[in-house]
Amino acid sequence: MKIVMLGAPGAGKGTQAEMLAKKYDIPHVSTGDIFRMNIKNGTELGMEAKKYMDQGLLVPDELTVRILLDRVAKEDCTKGYVLDGFPRNIPQANVLDDALSKLGDKIDYAINVDVPDENIIRRMSGRRACLACGATYHIEHVPPKKEGICDKCGQELVLRDDDKPETVKNRLQVYKEQTQPLIDFYGKKGILHNVDGTQDMNEVFEAIVAILG
Repeated sequence: MKIVMLGAPGAGKGTQAEMLAKKYDIPHVSTGDIFRMNIKNGTELGMEAKKYMDQGLLVPDELTVRILLDRVAKEDCTKGYVLDGFPRNIPQANVLDDALSKLGDKIDYAINVDVPDENIIRRMSGRRACLACGATYHIEHVPPKKEGICDKCGQELVLRDDDKPETVKNRLQVYKEQTQPLIDFYGKKGILHNVDGTQDMNEVFEAIVAILG
């Protein structure tokens, strides 16, 4: 079972990917995690990616796919995997499809966690983070016991720059331009499934599980 998770920043696709990985006992494959792991382990692919990252450049699609394929070739991926954060655009999706087809393989499901922009802006601007210990909260859904103070270490909670409404709007715009076309891409392949991401986290999960069967 090979799954691609789609959805705007803040739609909750990462959380759903983790839950699916746990339920089906398949790896949650995040490109960010793979890059960090390869760089930490000093692999040839990791060092190649690091050259671009050190210059503040995006890692080329071909190299990203090579690192991704290296990861999904591992034994723990034989039953499948959940891809989170890749592909981000049509060129990446094409490179991934071509590489998988050469291996006689393909993506089985593309799950789009659909959440309106205004919900995402409200959801993300309600996040609060503790810069001291890394704990995260939400003023509506997971509030700290004492307003503005971390339960774990007692330090002040902050609204991170990337969660501020104006930043979120910019990220959503980039998503619409680059990533949203993937919805049409996977729709034409007949493997796209839309899920209402405004529901409770567990209801979203149940809807996805119903699709996967």
